[in-house]
Amino acid sequence: MKNVTERIAALSPDKQMRLLQRLKHKDSQPVSDPPLTHSPSDDWIVRYRQNEQARLRLFCFPYAGGGASIFRPWLDGLPSEVELCGIQLPGRENRLAEPAYTRLAPLVQRLADALYPYLDRPFAFYGHSMGALVSFELARQLRRTHDKHPVCLYLAAYRAPQLPNPNIKIYHLPSEVFKVVLRAEGIPDMILQNEELMQAMLPTLRADFELCDTYEYREEPPLACPFTIFGGLEDVRVHAADLEAWSLHSSTTCSQFLFSGSHFFLHAAQHLLLAAISRGLEVQLNAPALSV
Repeated sequence: MKNVTERIAALSPDKQMRLLQRLKHKDSQPVSDPPLTHSPSDDWIVRYRQNEQARLRLFCFPYAGGGASIFRPWLDGLPSEVELCGIQLPGRENRLAEPAYTRLAPLVQRLADALYPYLDRPFAFYGHSMGALVSFELARQLRRTHDKHPVCLYLAAYRAPQLPNPNIKIYHLPSEVFKVVLRAEGIPDMILQNEELMQAMLPTLRADFELCDTYEYREEPPLACPFTIFGGLEDVRVHAADLEAWSLHSSTTCSQFLFSGSHFFLHAAQHLLLAAISRGLEVQLNAPALSV
């Protein structure tokens, strides 16, 4: 979210105005369960460099308020046999006109159907913050409904789902109070003080916070794939113990890496993060199941 709003803050006033006009055309209220015909599968997946010869696909899920473009800089940092695919959720970037989801269950149901045509080869997930929760529940949904299983999960900056939420629910708070929280999250004042722009952006931001705040964990068997968990050493929201508890959900192995940086360490520590992900993907590419 911080990276996106910093880019908006850097826009010239006329470009901010054009963005505002696009935002005003989106529906004013997010919905918990848009129709299943809401958008074709291709709208959900950004294939930055299509590679039909790729032996593995890595699907990346953004943090609250973020779009698929945050993963574009990863394009040349992964093994050549891996195709990078960003997940584009409704309510952001090229899907600004669509209402954002406020409940996780209907979102992962729709995502499972959207991704299914692209699961014709081994695949892995990376999710950051809200994206970690979405990708974890999507992996369980794919197991239930399509008998599809990722070869590994990379989960970052989010507490294990069985842990109680230590934070107060904020999505329903008045706009001025909500903006105080956003300021603490690192949103630039130039954005927060632009009333028109904030009015247009708030529905998606509120929807993302509501999706996380209303999540209810349900116990299921562990997933049969290794987990790699990432965290920021200066992250005041997610601590090492919160990350360690993810090990409950893998029946194989669960490793953990901590990088210098705050909640959005995927930007500040991008090269270290990509190196760790690439090492893990190389292990999967060399595994007997993928070498046949």
